[in-house]
Amino acid sequence: MSTVEARATAEAREPGVRSKSNSPRQIPVVGVVTEDEDAQSALKPMDLNRVIKLLEETDKADLEEKQLKAVKILVQNYQNGFPLRDLVQIFKILNLCAGKIGHQPHFIESAYSILKLCGLPFLKKKVSDEITYAEDTANSIALLGDLMKVPSSELRIQICKCIVDFYHAEPPKKHIPGYQQASSSYKIQMAEVGGLAKTMVQSLTLLDNQLVEKLWVLKALQHLSTSEVNCTLMMQAQAASSICAHLNDPDPSGQLLFRSSEILWNLLEKSPKEEIIRQLSNLECLLALKEIFKHLFMRGFSHYDRQLRNDILVITTIIAQNPEAPMIECGFTRDLILFATFNEVKSQNPLVKGLKLSNSYEDFELKKLLFNIIVILCKDLPTVQLLIDGKVVLALFTYVKKPEKHKIIEWSAAQYEELQLHAIATLSSVAPLLIEEYMLCQGNARILAFLEWCESEDSFFSHGNSFHGTGGRGNKFAHMRYTLRLLRAMVYLQDETVNNDLCEKRTIQQLIGIFKNTISKSNDKEEAIVLEIQSDILLILSGLCEHNIPRKEIFGTEGVDVILHVLKTDPKKFQSGLGYIVLLFSTLDSIWCCILGCYPSEDYFLEKEGIFLLLDLLALNQKKFCNLILGIMVEFCDNPKTTVHVNSWRGKKDQTAASLLIKLWRKEEKELGVKRDKHGKIIDTKKPLFTSFQEEQNIMPLPADCPTVAVMDVAENIRAKIYAVLGKLDFENLPGLSAEDFVTLCIIHRYLDFKIGEIWNEIYEEIKLEKLRPVTTDKSILEAITTASENIGKMVASLQSEMIESQARQDIQNEQRVYAKIQATHKQRDLANKSWENFLARTSNAKNLKKAKRLQEKAIESSRYNERPPNAIFHQTDIKGLNTTIHAGFECTWCLLLDIIWP
Repeated sequence: MSTVEARATAEAREPGVRSKSNSPRQIPVVGVVTEDEDAQSALKPMDLNRVIKLLEETDKADLEEKQLKAVKILVQNYQNGFPLRDLVQIFKILNLCAGKIGHQPHFIESAYSILKLCGLPFLKKKVSDEITYAEDTANSIALLGDLMKVPSSELRIQICKCIVDFYHAEPPKKHIPGYQQASSSYKIQMAEVGGLAKTMVQSLTLLDNQLVEKLWVLKALQHLSTSEVNCTLMMQAQAASSICAHLNDPDPSGQLLFRSSEILWNLLEKSPKEEIIRQLSNLECLLALKEIFKHLFMRGFSHYDRQLRNDILVITTIIAQNPEAPMIECGFTRDLILFATFNEVKSQNPLVKGLKLSNSYEDFELKKLLFNIIVILCKDLPTVQLLIDGKVVLALFTYVKKPEKHKIIEWSAAQYEELQLHAIATLSSVAPLLIEEYMLCQGNARILAFLEWCESEDSFFSHGNSFHGTGGRGNKFAHMRYTLRLLRAMVYLQDETVNNDLCEKRTIQQLIGIFKNTISKSNDKEEAIVLEIQSDILLILSGLCEHNIPRKEIFGTEGVDVILHVLKTDPKKFQSGLGYIVLLFSTLDSIWCCILGCYPSEDYFLEKEGIFLLLDLLALNQKKFCNLILGIMVEFCDNPKTTVHVNSWRGKKDQTAASLLIKLWRKEEKELGVKRDKHGKIIDTKKPLFTSFQEEQNIMPLPADCPTVAVMDVAENIRAKIYAVLGKLDFENLPGLSAEDFVTLCIIHRYLDFKIGEIWNEIYEEIKLEKLRPVTTDKSILEAITTASENIGKMVASLQSEMIESQARQDIQNEQRVYAKIQATHKQRDLANKSWENFLARTSNAKNLKKAKRLQEKAIESSRYNERPPNAIFHQTDIKGLNTTIHAGFECTWCLLLDIIWP
């Protein structure tokens, strides 16, 4: 309650009357406010322009004292915060005070006091003030960065404290009538708009030997770097390189490294990562990171030091992704390889002498990070020699073995399992680069022995609690998956030494056995991981058997049975997303590499109706694997037994293989935009196979070794393969074709002729573009070839027209037969109706009955002989005494039938 209100309350009471109360003593609830407090809680209007004018004056004797007094009055007036409308003038006053510090040190206190008030929330009189004064506020806050140039430690620290207060603002102690506090994030937004982060980064160059001020600037940048906008501004000021280069500066407090690493993290997360990596990829930054990491690795024992060490290693890992980073030149790569392998491979290097990792979470994470950075470093080929010197393959192979019981190790069971899987995954990247080291370590034998353990019934409870252990809880599927990946990587090098060694160790038989076991052991929970294992097994077998008939014979009937099992998979599962489609591609690849070319395997595949299964897949009309299946069909058709199987196949609605292939041709041409009329007939006889892409492409001269558009078209669609399959089946004796199929078949039959014509046409056009004039003989030959190609097109179009017309005539004849049958049916129905009407007329009208009887008798008499033969028996046609409306002839007929049925 204000003083005025208190007086009004006192005057309202009647004189001499005491207020009643149940309490023994009444305590007055009246706030007594002194005049000084009332003055402090209100913002008095102040002529800031007069203060600015006073600070700009320079020729009066007692001027400094007046100027300091004026600033002191300003500070007292705005001790609860600056209004947004006055910020421009207040920051101009602050700038003037800062400019006088060099010659008049007393102004440090004035500037300090104003900066201290800048840490309070700004005040607004209207809701719209934040928008109205946004530009002025942003420009004013941006001046804080410029003030860092003032050579005053006290002032610089206060500027940083002011910026930190933006993120930890405290409300004003007094409420000022008529003003509201600006939103808590307003200063932060205006700092982003004004570009404060950029100037603060630039101020670091002024603080090389001033640790306290540098730490405060880093603290301010740590807060500013929580924003993407500020991180982008800091990136523009080369913040990453300038901060990283000084990571190793002396700092007893340890704050320099902590705050710098936090800023680098934020820059990598919230600004363009590629640019930050580029800024950090210099010798100075990497040397600083190297020294810090070595120091923390060897002498950091606290929980905090280990966390910081791991953070530095992650930042280094990100930098190492840049192939231009001088990791080898600064010696960082050699040290990282040493640190990654010193536990597994004994080293006499003084850096690791006496070092030992504990099973703490931080050391465990360090080990995984070191494995991870090896994978990244090995992408740079000059690192290979360092990997050999560091015996990385040998170190990683120490994990490729079954866990040994009753052995004291520094890791827990779960940690060792995760490291084991991580090491095998790392080997998949490293071992293919170091084949000699791999063979010296007997890599194949170790892998196959480990696979044997994975397949065994050995009691082993997998934790499956890591990225690499996904889907492997309680089983060995995760170990098997990563081991097979490693084996696949080695096989696909196509190194004969490695592959021969594998085959000599009966790898093909072992892998087929593993595949069969996964079929029986798999369940719904591990379905995806089992499918991946099966896919990798088939890919490894394909890599081993390709171009090698003896190995295909080893693959034999057991391998064919495995392939047939996959081909019998329910087609609905291909859309499940679990990996069945990948398994199918691996299976088709293994048919190509492990069966084709080996006649006993081909024959067994045909006997087990393998071609039927391939055609069933082809009938699914899935474009993604049609090309591969057709390629396999082309190769299989070289076997004379295949034709019978292909022609015997029947799909839905009794569809034949030839009809299916022609249907695929039509669909492919429709997708390619080939011009055909509604009956499938050729429209352009000059370019009967041209696709829409070929129409759009302009013919241009190319070197002799570059394929043209017409040649590339052969490989980019399935038409050539369909032509090859139908050609091997004999175009003349294809069962189950419709007229539409025959029309399309005319084009397919002449595919090769048309394609040759296209290529010659391209040659002719290229000669014209190059402005070459062929000799007369060559020109006449070219013209003859193009004319012959066009004539073939016309001939095919004419044949198609005859087929279409013949089919139209046949359709008309069939239609007439149907109409004749319908007409006969209607005529028979009319006769039956007329007979029924006559019957009703006889039974309902006596005259009609008598008339019918007379006609019947007349017909009977006319049917008799004029002269009766001797000894002939005469039969009466009438039955006397019969009272019925049916003719006697009908009665006699019924009697005869009854005599036959019941004699």
